[in-house]
Amino acid sequence: MASRTPPLLEPYLGLPPEASLIVLTGVLGASTNWLVQRYLCRFLATTSSADRNAQRTAVGGGRRLLPPTTAIPPASCWDYAFWKEGAGRIGVDLDASSKKGKFVFVDGLSRLFSGGTAPGASPVDAGGKVLSNSTLPELRKQLTEAITQLRQQSQGSKIVLILDSPDLLLAAAGKAMAGAALQDLLLDIREEVHSSIVTLAADEPLLSAQTTTLEKEHAAFAISFAHAADMIISLRMLDTGTAKDVSGVLRVAQKGASANAGEDRELLYFIAGDGGVRVFERGQ
Repeated sequence: MASRTPPLLEPYLGLPPEASLIVLTGVLGASTNWLVQRYLCRFLATTSSADRNAQRTAVGGGRRLLPPTTAIPPASCWDYAFWKEGAGRIGVDLDASSKKGKFVFVDGLSRLFSGGTAPGASPVDAGGKVLSNSTLPELRKQLTEAITQLRQQSQGSKIVLILDSPDLLLAAAGKAMAGAALQDLLLDIREEVHSSIVTLAADEPLLSAQTTTLEKEHAAFAISFAHAADMIISLRMLDTGTAKDVSGVLRVAQKGASANAGEDRELLYFIAGDGGVRVFERGQ
């Protein structure tokens, strides 16, 4: 089994403060998938003794804070089978978490262009949801139902919303969806949960050129989330190219107060063939 959480990442993977927003950015060749999986591991796995002590301190009076439940909606570039396999490598059974009412997956891609009839892996059997089109009403409906389902199944728990690549919907919907309208909808949804984690593409052509309508919409959408974020974790390739023992650079920047987060820093990371991740300082 791949290692769960690299020690240097521990300070940044705790339960985010209420109403906070964490933005994870990646580029081609430096995906945020493995980082999202570590958040899932931290939120869904059995809490350690140290975590439980910290949670008791946070709420006071010796009352234990319930483990957070998690929704991982759209528009994920990967299907449920991908996330299930990746989470399984680090010790998290998404099917079991779903049955316990701790997790709901909203598939935002596999049936997006097929009217909801495409075959293949689906989260529905595990109690999940599927977007059948790229309209704002459909997105609101599926996200709201997922959050309501979590509330009913695990009352009193804190819901963390993980939005994987919602910027993909801008490209999928074309002129039918504006970045500002999508941002407003997600802001409404974020008010229904404890905290949110959003992954976005930060490739230079999408943010710097801004010659096409899509580039302009994407840049405005991504920049608005960056401004609103309490913490940004950005992944990029090495400036000097590729290396056998380094997959990329991880940079953490914080703007909001967070009891779970450490200082701003820049680290290197390496993803092994078995899915394990090592995070280390430069020179180590």
